[in-house]
Amino acid sequence: MAFSKKTRQEAIRKVQEEELDLLVIGGGITGAGLTLQAAASGMRVALFEMQDFSEGTSSRSTKLVHGGIRYLKNFDVQVVSDTVSERAVVQGIAPHIPKPDPMLLPIYDDEGRTTFDMFSVKIAMDLYDRLAGIDEDSPYANYTISPEEVLRREPLIKKKGLQGAGVYLDFRNNDARLVIDNIKKAVEDGAQAISKMKVIDFIYTDGQISGVRARDMLTDEIIEVKAKLVINTSGPWVDKIRYLNFTRPIVPKMRPTKGVHLVVDAAKLPVPQPTYFDTGKHDKRMVFAIPRENKTYFGTTDTDYQGDFIDPKVTQEDVDYLLDVINFRYPEAHITLDDIEASWAGLRPLLGGNSGSDYNGGDNGAVSETSFNAVVEAVLRYKNKTATKAEVEHLLNHMESSLSEKGSEPSSVSRGSSLERESDGLITLAGGKITDYRKMATGAIDLICQLLEEDFGLKYEPIDSKKYQISGGEFDPGKVEEVVSENTKVGVAAGLTEAEAKYIADFYGMNALKIFAYASEMEAYEGLTLAESARLRYALEDELVLTPVDYLLRRTNHILFMSEGVDAIKVHVVNAMANFLEWSPEEKANQEKALEEALRESSLSDLKNSLYA
Repeated sequence: MAFSKKTRQEAIRKVQEEELDLLVIGGGITGAGLTLQAAASGMRVALFEMQDFSEGTSSRSTKLVHGGIRYLKNFDVQVVSDTVSERAVVQGIAPHIPKPDPMLLPIYDDEGRTTFDMFSVKIAMDLYDRLAGIDEDSPYANYTISPEEVLRREPLIKKKGLQGAGVYLDFRNNDARLVIDNIKKAVEDGAQAISKMKVIDFIYTDGQISGVRARDMLTDEIIEVKAKLVINTSGPWVDKIRYLNFTRPIVPKMRPTKGVHLVVDAAKLPVPQPTYFDTGKHDKRMVFAIPRENKTYFGTTDTDYQGDFIDPKVTQEDVDYLLDVINFRYPEAHITLDDIEASWAGLRPLLGGNSGSDYNGGDNGAVSETSFNAVVEAVLRYKNKTATKAEVEHLLNHMESSLSEKGSEPSSVSRGSSLERESDGLITLAGGKITDYRKMATGAIDLICQLLEEDFGLKYEPIDSKKYQISGGEFDPGKVEEVVSENTKVGVAAGLTEAEAKYIADFYGMNALKIFAYASEMEAYEGLTLAESARLRYALEDELVLTPVDYLLRRTNHILFMSEGVDAIKVHVVNAMANFLEWSPEEKANQEKALEEALRESSLSDLKNSLYA
């Protein structure tokens, strides 16, 4: 399926020619999942994103599809229950993306008040497994390990006060790929998805929004698009879109916070499995250290944010905080600013006020301590075979909630979502987290179908999105290893090395076969391997890549986790793209400049230079 700059021009023409049923503003994971469900249900739908898909927020996460065990420290049992259930759904519809990767949670007793002790972590993990439907005999069932075993696995970790650790199931994620593969499936089903198209104004009919004006960020052209319904899924930008209507008062919805992650070589910080720990600063925050592609990245900070939404920066304060935490937890590592190879900063689209509530997940506020203690007791009795699973489930389904936030710190705010139609007709879907994206979209689609039938006489039946696999994920979720193995053989037959073919097969799912088909019929681009050339061609022809940064940062992991190899390929990537996209010399120079700026920003060159100035 072609999805390129050429098809982008065709999509721009089409959206101006006929009224849409639905226009989606915002091409992050929420908008992507919603557009897929709308297109699969037969709606005439378009998605506008002012940057590259996932660029603003969804490519800047901790890169996990996790069950949120941290919410148990706030007694948010229902949030965890919903999240682990939804995680299983996402793994089924996108089996090539979330991959199981058990998480290590070390426990200390010398730091005063910490998040968990060995007793509470075991209780929390047992409850977590019950909520996730993980059987005791499963290879992914939780367990605890001794301090000696923790140190065998992670010899650089802090030894003083170490009591042991819990190990529980979590899933690593490629956040940007989850977005693009949802969008590609939506386009396959008839959606028009246009990146670098910024909504700048609404069109009104009798006081109701009936379309938008948008600026093509590539040409500066203004277009008008009519739509029966318009939905705002712009993440941290939700209020900025709402402010486009100056005729009514706007009560802000969002409380964006900034998270930062830093990447170092795995040899400098050897962490064999994802590790999750209290900062030790008594600030109610937790930090991850996660291995990935011969690197280790760690984060996140969690601070309220009022700066530039387009490109939040990693500051010296952010770096100092994370280095302080990581060197406290790994005192023999001695990580410094010079060791940081890459970084990223992103915003969490938190709702203001009571962000624990969730429009399509019931009352997701924190449960009362009384109810939580009753659940803990029931889980213990269940483990001792003196209570049934039904008793535990009954307690979970009838818990008292306490909707007040557990403190005002950003890290204590649950990731709830909201769905609202405002007086001018604008629908806003806000908040949430990556793991919940499909569920959020399903709730919105139900409302959209209702409005289209009631107001316009159009009847659409929502698809069963729990079983509707995204692009690249069209295979049995229980046979991931077998599919990767079989597809690897195809890549080797196309002329790639086994290592190259396996990496692509694992990274792209069934779409790897298209890359291998390109490899079998093309000559490598000058200065690039055949594998890199085929991936780049696929990105240009099938993934709407328009800039080198789109490719090297979001369609692949080059800038974040393979930064040492970028210098050797960047000139050749730009040359190949310039030929394919027919750039003028001026445009090519601009793209080269933008790439160098992205590389400097990721590597924290300015901070490093200022340190030695």
